[in-house]
Amino acid sequence: MRPALLTSAKQWLREPLLQFLLIGLALFAVQRVLPPGRVEGSDRKRIVLTEDDVKQVSVMWQAQGHPPPTQEEIQSLLEIRIREEVLYREALAMGLDKDDTIVKRRMVQKMDFLAEDLSDLREPSREELKEWFAKNAGRFSLPGRVSFRHLYFSFDKHGEKTAAAAAAALQQVAGKPSDSSEAAALADPFMFQDYYGDRPFDYIAKTFGPAFARALFELKPGSWQGPIESGYGWHLVFIDGMTPSRLPEFEEVEGDVKTAWVNDQRAEFKRKAFEAMRAGYEIVLPKAPMDAGPVAAVAPAEKGGF
Repeated sequence: MRPALLTSAKQWLREPLLQFLLIGLALFAVQRVLPPGRVEGSDRKRIVLTEDDVKQVSVMWQAQGHPPPTQEEIQSLLEIRIREEVLYREALAMGLDKDDTIVKRRMVQKMDFLAEDLSDLREPSREELKEWFAKNAGRFSLPGRVSFRHLYFSFDKHGEKTAAAAAAALQQVAGKPSDSSEAAALADPFMFQDYYGDRPFDYIAKTFGPAFARALFELKPGSWQGPIESGYGWHLVFIDGMTPSRLPEFEEVEGDVKTAWVNDQRAEFKRKAFEAMRAGYEIVLPKAPMDAGPVAAVAPAEKGGF
């Protein structure tokens, strides 16, 4: 083989996707030769434990906080492993793994872990990350933040006149500072805080509701404003300070960019690996009855999985 071709072949063999496909083909070939879930000949009745097995059970024992196992304890641990192997093989021989949802999910999980192991990625260059960031900057947008004090007017106390009570109070607090005791005396007791400092939109939305948060971020700092409705009642608010949302510079989020790049590359590898495996299957779907609605779309795999 020419040196150039040999070098090219070695590079191909180092590709994780090719390695994954080769492993898949090997497993498929073994499955074609042997009946599913069975080991041929006397090998099915032969269980071999090695020194590595002894070391493994010892390490697992100590990982649980126990001191190094004695000879008797090692023998007991090996008997547990032998029992598991015997029952596992007998279960396979009886076909108990067939059509078992839990077994299927566990096998899918193992395939997912295998793909994770095979998708070891090269280290991206800083320029490559910058280029990727420029195309995906929106994913790293820093949310707006706000500091505000509020006066609360309760539905329970004012009923249908709650909004009107808050509007009337606004006339009385106009021009007063945010920490005015006179303003605070007009409000009803609130179960949480009266002042929230430097909180992001999501926090405000979770605490007071999305509509309240959207209205709050449309106000200008420096005066009492409102009333704004939340799930608790109506509020007058005084904005002390607000930081609008913004797109950060690459240097501010470089670590997060690298993490996101790795996750994207790994997800793309796993997607291509699954498509390659799926292409080897003929998919037959049931025909929907004439009087039934359209067949529901197949739910996508969980994020990060096949």
